[in-house]
Amino acid sequence: MTTHIAGRPSRDELVALVEEGEIDTIIVAITDMQGRVQGKRLDASYFFDELADGVVEGCSYLLASDVDMRTVDGFALTSWERGYGDLAFKPDFSSTRLVPWHDKTVIIFADVETVEGVPVAPSPRQILLAQIERLRERGWTGITGTELEFIVFEDTYEQAWEAGYRDMTPVNQYNVDYSIQGTSRIEPLLGRIRRSMRAAGMVVESVKGECNFGQHEVAFKYDTLLEKCDEHGLFKLGAKEIAAQEGVSLTFMAKYDQREGNSCHIHLSLRDKDNQPVFAGDGEHGFSEFFEHFLAGLLAHSRELSVLLAPNINSYKRFVAGSFAPTALLWGYDNRTCAFRVVGHGPSLRFECRTPGGDVNPYLAVAALVAAGLQGIDDQLALPPIFVGNAYEADSARVPTTLAEATELFDQSLVARAAFGDEVVDHYVHAARVEIDAFNAAVTDWERYRGFERL
Repeated sequence: MTTHIAGRPSRDELVALVEEGEIDTIIVAITDMQGRVQGKRLDASYFFDELADGVVEGCSYLLASDVDMRTVDGFALTSWERGYGDLAFKPDFSSTRLVPWHDKTVIIFADVETVEGVPVAPSPRQILLAQIERLRERGWTGITGTELEFIVFEDTYEQAWEAGYRDMTPVNQYNVDYSIQGTSRIEPLLGRIRRSMRAAGMVVESVKGECNFGQHEVAFKYDTLLEKCDEHGLFKLGAKEIAAQEGVSLTFMAKYDQREGNSCHIHLSLRDKDNQPVFAGDGEHGFSEFFEHFLAGLLAHSRELSVLLAPNINSYKRFVAGSFAPTALLWGYDNRTCAFRVVGHGPSLRFECRTPGGDVNPYLAVAALVAAGLQGIDDQLALPPIFVGNAYEADSARVPTTLAEATELFDQSLVARAAFGDEVVDHYVHAARVEIDAFNAAVTDWERYRGFERL
């Protein structure tokens, strides 16, 4: 099965593959608010014979529900009163990828529109596309890489569910950070994930062990913002599906236990219309004036945009001193205690945002970083001095400590409302408050252990 880019057939190549019987299933997918890949599997012949433009329709509640897929009241986008009508999923054929862990299957990511063809603003892909357009207006293209950590368990997903996710067995019983022996223990799984993702058109860089028991990371080469976020979603989906096929399970949740959480470090830089670096320059530290203002914008505004970087109750439990997850909104050169770590030299100069966990929605997080940086450029914010030392002990602005705090900051953020619009901000504020209410109504294991007998 040969394509012009390995694993990335063009529309014409896909048609040929279907006619040759090499592909018989097309997944048309969107990304929901939680960052999950949702959609339909279509018969490939039907897709091309009956759906002239490839548009598929799906219920609007996919962008107005919680993690449990409950139809939640209070969203302007849709409701029982409005009948939960359909939205249109318009395939972006440039996003087509093979899905080699399923037979004869490709996936196409779709933009979300109304059935009348109007883009749906709260769709994560449309939110990012709006920020990409803001960059394009300045003659810039964003480049990003997302580094996802996950924990692998010997239990199947079904066994984990039945056990209430308690007493599970990680595939490593000790810290395997950078350990070749530790990754060798599960190389059959990691190797299959790597090879599958390469066959899906991703450029695999490496795999390494991490600090928590059974924790690992597969790294991929950077790409443009939209391509990388599509890739991120497919990788998460594929890793889980491959794990299930192999009789094990893995989680990307931000904080599984009291040891190190799962991070999603996001590297980002900009290039101009001539593909030259925007961040590199003749200023201090080799920065351009644009980079100084951009980085200053991240420091000034990422706190109020944290709900897009850390979207869940559990996300905020990563932010613990000495955990390699940030607490201080500071920047440093190759300093992993800061929220923003600057790395690289010259053309490779970039920042790494260390705030997101493995549970992040990449479209929303990258959109937030672009919005904060552009605000810094527009306001010509001065970059604070580089921080040297242990940022956990610094006297500085901090990452919010709860989803509730982050939600109120986002709701009141003039930067967020200017960058994304009131419709988007109100939508995600409501989604966060739904999650907060659900958590506040729950009785946890911690409470039972603490209080059943002793209180």
